[in-house]
Amino acid sequence: MELQNIAVLSCKMKKMMLVMLVLQQVVWTRAMLDPLDFLALQSIRKSLYDMPGSEFFKSWDFSSDPCGFSGVLCDSQGQGKRVVALNLGNASAGSPGLRGKLDGGVGCLGALVELTLVPGQVVGTIPETMGQLKELQFVGISKNFLSGRIPPCLGSLTKLQTLDLSFNQFVGSIPLGIGQLPTLSNLILCHNKLTGPIPTFMSSLRRLDLKHNGLSGTLPESLPHSLQYVSLAKNLLSGSIHGVSELQQLSYLDLSYNHFSGNIPGELFSLPLTSLFLQRNSFTGPVVPQGQVTIPNVDLSYNFLTGPISPFLAYVHNLHLHNNNFIWSKSFKIH
Repeated sequence: MELQNIAVLSCKMKKMMLVMLVLQQVVWTRAMLDPLDFLALQSIRKSLYDMPGSEFFKSWDFSSDPCGFSGVLCDSQGQGKRVVALNLGNASAGSPGLRGKLDGGVGCLGALVELTLVPGQVVGTIPETMGQLKELQFVGISKNFLSGRIPPCLGSLTKLQTLDLSFNQFVGSIPLGIGQLPTLSNLILCHNKLTGPIPTFMSSLRRLDLKHNGLSGTLPESLPHSLQYVSLAKNLLSGSIHGVSELQQLSYLDLSYNHFSGNIPGELFSLPLTSLFLQRNSFTGPVVPQGQVTIPNVDLSYNFLTGPISPFLAYVHNLHLHNNNFIWSKSFKIH
């Protein structure tokens, strides 16, 4: 009888040990990073290096869990973990950045939602494989030395909300597909060498910053009414700006240093703007605001504007009207 009880107890212990092993395996499986993500991070690491003074990659020891690496954020998905955010470089102010190239392996991080690269000396082009990142919502790759064309594949990232490629050396035109992205809110491509026209935007765009490029042509026939910030300064743009006066949410507008012409719409001065910069263009005719102008900063200098200066401009805090053909009246006073 005793032997029988021992046998039963032994059987129960084996079952318990088996259950524990199964549970341990489940926990281990769920804790593991997806193999494709693991290999992608290895490829990225091989093509990027710390600049002198940076220790960003110090924690990137692939004998440990990559989800604990600096700049890597993982999330449990299905049977394992996936990388959902990759922030390359130490984001602290004044910290040295990275050098090298952005490897195409980044396109294998299929669950990636956010990709950023701190200012540094990264060169080369944007990998075409980034078009595979269908979950991507935020791209911030600014202040490096990336060059070549902006790949059209970025126009297939239908969940993208912010695209910041500013302060690089990109050339060519802005891919038309970027203008068709349905959720794009912020497009920041300033300080590059882009040419060609501004595409038509179909999204609820709030910020459009394309200054310091070589863009040409006229403004799109229709601009998103959701726009709050528009900076197109220092390009080669021309034509009328009448469509801008329809942007009822606009708080900042800089169209300076272009070749815009025609009249300045009076409705423009009624928008909820904090800054209006139209200097160094070819605007003509009188300036006729529809009412008292409350915009704090207005610069209309270096144009071909004529006629008397409207008294509605008298309360503008920073007003620049010089180098035009205005008829100055002794009665006009800035309050």
